Parts: sequence; C-alpha cells; structure tokens
Amino acid sequence: MTRCRFPAALMLLLLAACAGLKPDHRALAPDFDVVGRVLVSGETRAFSSSLRWRHEAGHDALWLMTPLGQVLAHITTDPAGATLTTADQQEYRARSASALTERALGWALPLAELRHWVLAQPVPAQPAADVQRDADGRLERLEQGGWRLQFAYDGAQPLPRLVDLERGGQRIRLVIDQRRDPAALPLQ
Repeated sequence: MTRCRFPAALMLLLLAACAGLKPDHRALAPDFDVVGRVLVSGETRAFSSSLRWRHEAGHDALWLMTPLGQVLAHITTDPAGATLTTADQQEYRARSASALTERALGWALPLAELRHWVLAQPVPAQPAADVQRDADGRLERLEQGGWRLQFAYDGAQPLPRLVDLERGGQRIRLVIDQRRDPAALPLQ
C-alpha cells in the first residue's frame, strides 16, 4: 500500500505544477471576430468596404459591406474549399479564398495567411524574411508568401490595429476597428 502512495503523490504534484502553466493560445491561431475596413488598390482598380471576419478552427466567414451595412460579398471557407456569394446571389467556388477572390473580385485576399498575420504571427512552417520587431517584441515588418507586411499598433496593445500587405502591384490595407469575443456572439 505504501508503494501506491508515492506514484499518487507524484501525480498530484505534477498536476499541481501544470495547473499554473498558461497555454499559449496565440500559437493555436485562436478563434476571433473582427470588425473593420479593407482597402485594396492595384494597377487599374481600387476597392474599399467595411468588413466583419469571424474565424473559428477550420472555418472562416467574412462579410464585405457598404458603409450602411449592405453585404457586397460573403466569403466562407472550410476544409473543402471557399465559397463567395455576391449581393445578387451569384455564387463562386474555389479551393482557396485567395484564388476565389482573385477570380470573383479581381484581387487576391490571402485569407489562410491573414489568419495568422492579424494575430501578429508569421504563418507557421512557411519561410519568413525581413522579420522586424519593435521594442516590445511585437511584429512590425515581415515578408512571407510573396507578401511584404507592415503592422501598426494602438499604444501598448499586443495585437495590430493595422496590417498592410503588398505584393507586386497589389496593396491591401486591413484596419481593425474592433475585436470581439466570438463565443459571446450569435452564429450567422
């Protein structure tokens, strides 16, 4: 009986030690819900809209809207691919959101990568160059996947308020006005 007490006591000690550890949720690309604006400029065209983006593990839903809230396009992604539905209910499908927006809107939105970039993280297992951080260790610049990125923050906030992406002749500016807890919001 005394032999069983030692492993049990050791297990309790280990569990108590682990209870004090905080998981690094940023490494897991947690669920998020952001409201903001997107501005896209290219060689011959420009686009701007309000947006709402809800990211959950394996699924994204992004609404591009007029300033009055009318949906211009609704983009959803899941492991099977991406779907874009326009205001006039035309539906487009592709394997990725980037290919889909390129075909339907005329500009590529790298949604799979942007999931990490809005959290001020490089995409895991993808080469990154020109990584620069500020004095607080926050990501300021990054080159990844053919995109050059710059990040801007409000004060001491750990997550960026602005993400600028540039590749070739295309520039995307994502302004995040609000981050909301997706668990507290109704599904749409």
